[in-house]
Amino acid sequence: MTRHIGIFLFDGVEELDAVGPWEVLSHWTKRFPEDGFGVSTVSKDGKHVLASKGLTLGAHHSFADAPHYDVFLHPGGPGTRILMRDTGHLDWVQRQRVKTPLMTSVCSGALVYAAAGLLENRPATTYWNDVALLAELDPTISLRTQDRYVDDGDLITSAGVSAGIDMTLHLVRRLAGPDRAREVRRGIQYDPEPPV
Repeated sequence: MTRHIGIFLFDGVEELDAVGPWEVLSHWTKRFPEDGFGVSTVSKDGKHVLASKGLTLGAHHSFADAPHYDVFLHPGGPGTRILMRDTGHLDWVQRQRVKTPLMTSVCSGALVYAAAGLLENRPATTYWNDVALLAELDPTISLRTQDRYVDDGDLITSAGVSAGIDMTLHLVRRLAGPDRAREVRRGIQYDPEPPV
């Protein structure tokens, strides 16, 4: 039985926040189907979204027809400034928290989680330029600004943009073991050491 990983898409999503994790997770799930996971994208209405730098991204599902997620990923981007104040979206995120065993975020997706009350009294990280806003949204958060990602059991947050790749490789390690994570990393030829 397939366990589902969902990546949320919305207008103003940062492209690499969604596409970086998609690359990791789709490589893993398609190359190693025996691990029993599948990944798909979801938007509120199931329609395409316009990402922050102009890329159009398509969703597989809407909120109404999405499968039950075992893992959910909320990317960041300029669109989170609207979503963190959208009570309907925050209610939806809270409902996901109740029924989803593992919630993850990339970049300013953590702002939405904080606004929804998911990060209360928990360690977390976000994009470096959003740290002050995250602390303002919820002063109880234990900020870990130097970490690429923070794994707090049933909730993982990551720093900005490219850190989502590191976080999802960690996720593969958690769910399928270190050897599988190394195979995926090699398959996408990802080297975390900067080339310059």
